[in-house]
Amino acid sequence: MPDPVVATLPNGAFAENCYIVADPLAGEAAIVDPGEESDRFLAHLSGERWRLGAIWLTHAHVDHLFGLAAVREATGAPIWLHPGDRRLYDAASDQARWFGLSLGPLPPPDRELAEGEPLRLGSLAFDVLHTPGHSPGGVSIAGHGMVFVGDALFAGSVGRSDLPGGDGELLVESIRSKLFALPDETIVYAGHGPATTIGDEKRANPFVRPRSETRR
Repeated sequence: MPDPVVATLPNGAFAENCYIVADPLAGEAAIVDPGEESDRFLAHLSGERWRLGAIWLTHAHVDHLFGLAAVREATGAPIWLHPGDRRLYDAASDQARWFGLSLGPLPPPDRELAEGEPLRLGSLAFDVLHTPGHSPGGVSIAGHGMVFVGDALFAGSVGRSDLPGGDGELLVESIRSKLFALPDETIVYAGHGPATTIGDEKRANPFVRPRSETRR
């Protein structure tokens, strides 16, 4: 089985990380959270000669959606979203206006992400982990020694929980019970900022201290 190839594409005013993950032997790719620079994402796919088989959304905040319509129109790839974030998704244009930006209507999601559901990519398989707290339908996509966490967990930090649908206690519990259950060497690909590992965040992330420390 080939190792996945991952391209990290920081983009736009929000410095959002879009990821393209591929099975290089099959020539099939998925895009995770297409932000603002859709032309750049499509150019990368074209340059690698990868066929886009899926658009995976870790959550439905607007900075992760700006390039979605263009990518969908250019490739026809199905959009995957957890139903818990459908309300946020349908309000993406309103979210954009909060920041003085404009975003037209988005195509409806094609398929629902669900806890434990395997996502196939060529000969590769990834698992869906429901990790709410930053948003109600936030998910992480794990497999092959890596996990795409959206805005749940960052290097040395965690996602915001003060936006509509956020819940700080639930976010920390999602990180502890789902993400910290992954092997320490798992590479964490976050929605913003540098990559990290599960082990590094378990040891040093000040926002997710072990339960024993929180009781002191």
